[in-house]
Amino acid sequence: MKASRRNILVVDDQEVVRKSYLRSLADTRSNVEAVDSGDEALRAMQARRFDVVMLDLRMPGRDGMSVLRTIKEKWPESEVVVITGYPSVDTAKEAIRLGACDYLAKPVSPDDVIRAADGAMMCKHWTLRAEHAGYATRTGATAGAR
Repeated sequence: MKASRRNILVVDDQEVVRKSYLRSLADTRSNVEAVDSGDEALRAMQARRFDVVMLDLRMPGRDGMSVLRTIKEKWPESEVVVITGYPSVDTAKEAIRLGACDYLAKPVSPDDVIRAADGAMMCKHWTLRAEHAGYATRTGATAGAR
């Protein structure tokens, strides 16, 4: 059985960063799209479902925290990895409070990008599994029942 491809959205205002992430994720069974602003990210999210969003915090226009908040409100099944060049304890706490599954400080290596995407997919898997188990418990259904 062929493994399904995951959809990843890269959001960063720096072209060199976007290209680096695209190159890093090219051979990871992923469909990767990149945009350069928070507004573009939200338009992309409306057009297509993304499993993982790799999100910069500081960008012109809509900042990453605002984008994170909107993504988790409208598309809670998408996992968000914040990757910032301006890390702080306060922004890390806020990002996690808003629903980010990971928070990384730039610069990140290609392996860091791949590990973060894999970790986000693991978070998504376990979140969906927990939601399914909660549904089954609430309804009295079992995993094998249809």
